[in-house]
Amino acid sequence: MADQSPSLPPRMSPRRKLVSAVLVLVALAILLSLGTWQVQRLHWKEQLLAQMEARRQAAPVELVDAETALKTGQDQEYLRVRVEGVFDHTKERHFFATDAGRTGFYVYTPLRLADRRELFVNRGFVPYDLKQADKRQAGEVQGTVALTGYLRNRLEGKPSSLVPDNDLQKNIFYWKDWTAMVRSTNLDPVNVVPFFVDADDAVQPPGGWPKAGVTQFELPNNHLQYAVTWYGLAAALVGVSLAMVFRRRKDDPTGR
Repeated sequence: MADQSPSLPPRMSPRRKLVSAVLVLVALAILLSLGTWQVQRLHWKEQLLAQMEARRQAAPVELVDAETALKTGQDQEYLRVRVEGVFDHTKERHFFATDAGRTGFYVYTPLRLADRRELFVNRGFVPYDLKQADKRQAGEVQGTVALTGYLRNRLEGKPSSLVPDNDLQKNIFYWKDWTAMVRSTNLDPVNVVPFFVDADDAVQPPGGWPKAGVTQFELPNNHLQYAVTWYGLAAALVGVSLAMVFRRRKDDPTGR
């Protein structure tokens, strides 16, 4: 009579077992490192948001104090500052933007300071059809103006290859290229403050445009979700690996 005992699963060689174990450990290490990195990013983002909110609520400092703080090497992004000067509306530059679903521009205008230097101020948003200054004369503040705003760092390069190149001929900027703004207005870089200031909404121009107060204080913070995902995948990998080991041992009591 033929032997009816069940056949055993194919035997896994020691080398194959070693390779499988190494691959699992490598994959596990990658998943755990990605999860840990997201936790670190979460802590960094929370600290950044807390710093932004603290600076947003703080009393404004004089521009000279902000420049002194920058010389210490510490990041002063979103520091609230007070500035005073005269706008040169003939040299404003336009940064492509949207506001409440409308396409338009942020208007960056050089502010001539008392020490004869220039500071590019983001005065706020204008709709697309109000790009040209002569269409919003009521908004062109004349004479000396005092305002408060937020210090914004210059960028060292285009933030992404997906961002279009700035169109200097049409005076349309897609990223804040401080150097290009300075050169396109024929200003001397030595006499231009090396950062921007976003005007807050404390003072609005008579005609309502540009609409100030466009600084974004909300940053995406999905790092906890990403961390849970990576750690979850790591746990799933461990579970599947253990299940396979237990199943093989159950199917093959000899331990082959």
